Amino acid sequence: MTPTENFKALGLSLPPAPAPLGVYKPYLIDGKYLYLSGHGPVQDDKSLIIGRIGVDFDMEQGKLAARQVGLTMLSTIVTNLGSLDKVKRVIKVLGMVNCTPDFGRHPYVINGCSELFAKVWGEENGIGVRSAVGFGSLPDNIPVEIEALLELH
Repeated sequence: MTPTENFKALGLSLPPAPAPLGVYKPYLIDGKYLYLSGHGPVQDDKSLIIGRIGVDFDMEQGKLAARQVGLTMLSTIVTNLGSLDKVKRVIKVLGMVNCTPDFGRHPYVINGCSELFAKVWGEENGIGVRSAVGFGSLPDNIPVEIEALLELH
């Protein structure tokens, strides 16, 4: 199955692709590489999921927020490149978790995005290298921000 077919089989919807709120590009293509800027958890109504893990959300809710970030990133791809099928594989994901100082399950939270990508592009192409780190705050108090590097066909 193609990445587009894999995504449709999940029964999930893509939120609107976010417009930049600062001086940056949401994506950049350099040769065969697609760089995605840091994305937050945009919902279908264009609002952001807001809150801090360990205060406002538990780690399961954080994982769902990370999946929503992944959906937002997929939306940027579809909106700007036309199809998920143009992406060959995930190379690197950097996940940032807005959490309390005692929270230590950052990788578990970022799995919400990584598991989504593995289902869309398959385990061979959908899982790349990754970092998952905690932050004391993120823009607009979003719980998760993720950026990625992908390879195009």
